[in-house]
Amino acid sequence: MFNNWSELLPTIQKAFGALGKSNPKMVKAYMALGEATSENNVLDAKTRELISIAIAVTTRCDGCIAAHTDSAIKAGASREEVTAALATAISLNAGAAYIYSLRSLEAYDALNRPA
Repeated sequence: MFNNWSELLPTIQKAFGALGKSNPKMVKAYMALGEATSENNVLDAKTRELISIAIAVTTRCDGCIAAHTDSAIKAGASREEVTAALATAISLNAGAAYIYSLRSLEAYDALNRPA
């Protein structure tokens, strides 16, 4: 097991609250970002959480994975839907690695020109 997810989530929630006490303005602004995503109701909660899981994977954030997986379950996401979102994240990461490989070669060529 990579993490004890059932222990990680409450630990993060507790730490989140502690940071909020020391910097309430920052946490209020952060929470407003999340609230703003649901304001126009174009995407339902389950879809937003599936997208969030995929983004959490691409940003490699265990806390985000735990929080958004929990929220996706509460929003009714099935394991099959989560795996479809993960497949999308995997395919995008491979594409991003390919594009950034091209950028690296471009940088090499640009920097390796004779003076």
